[in-house]
Amino acid sequence: MKYEIRPLYSNNEMKQVQKLEEEVWHMSAIPIHQTITAVKNGGIMLGAFDQDKLVGFSYGFTGFDEKQTYLCSHMLGIHPDYQDQGIGAKLKEAQKRAAAEKGYELIIWTFDPLESRNAYLNMNKLRGICSTYFENCYGEMEDGLNKGLATDRFKIDWWINSDHVANNETIDEILSLEGTHLFSWETVNNGLPKLGDIDQGLAAFSESKLPLLVPVPVNFQDLKKADHDLAIDWRLKTRRIFQQLFKTGYAVVALQKTTQLPVHYYVLTKLESLNI
Repeated sequence: MKYEIRPLYSNNEMKQVQKLEEEVWHMSAIPIHQTITAVKNGGIMLGAFDQDKLVGFSYGFTGFDEKQTYLCSHMLGIHPDYQDQGIGAKLKEAQKRAAAEKGYELIIWTFDPLESRNAYLNMNKLRGICSTYFENCYGEMEDGLNKGLATDRFKIDWWINSDHVANNETIDEILSLEGTHLFSWETVNNGLPKLGDIDQGLAAFSESKLPLLVPVPVNFQDLKKADHDLAIDWRLKTRRIFQQLFKTGYAVVALQKTTQLPVHYYVLTKLESLNI
């Protein structure tokens, strides 16, 4: 099905976005006076429409880190009835074009590192990279996806004019390399994956062959519902792994999917080796 994607500016359009936010996340929407102000001052709000119905949106505003201006892509939401149809990827590509027209070179956003479906879109399809880990970024949240767990986040850097993003073969080349498995896992509780002791892997990674592979659950939300303590174990162990690897110059560049295992693997290489 073909969807129309276009910029949103008006009060009425922002009201439609608010309604969609509430349907997606079941929490209070961003005030219209904030989104209107943002899009009038360098921000970008895009909507995906099925005829006259708003079924997806992306929202970003201007950021600055003392070095450069960038677009902070704050939200991307798809109506539950329209998910898994590629609308998110189309919105991001439209966002990239709109950002380039405004002169941006970098777009950033955050996502939960244990949500592998988001990782596949952000890295394999869009070719964003991550070398920054935010511990409990948003504090305690009460929505269905985040309740009861620290809101740790990856920060994605999307260098939209870089060779890494422009070259469609970049990710395929990285995934074709034989990576190093540093961290073991086992199945427990009706086939759920559990990460083993990580200290030995953390002590050995500097001597390992690149790229490095770090496991994460295939479906973290299902795992969390089935065994909340196991979800916390994944959060705390992967937090330590990524914080240490990022401090020593590694970046996450892709997600290696498996077909019959309860885990996928993040692929990490040295940040300095990437064409960004």
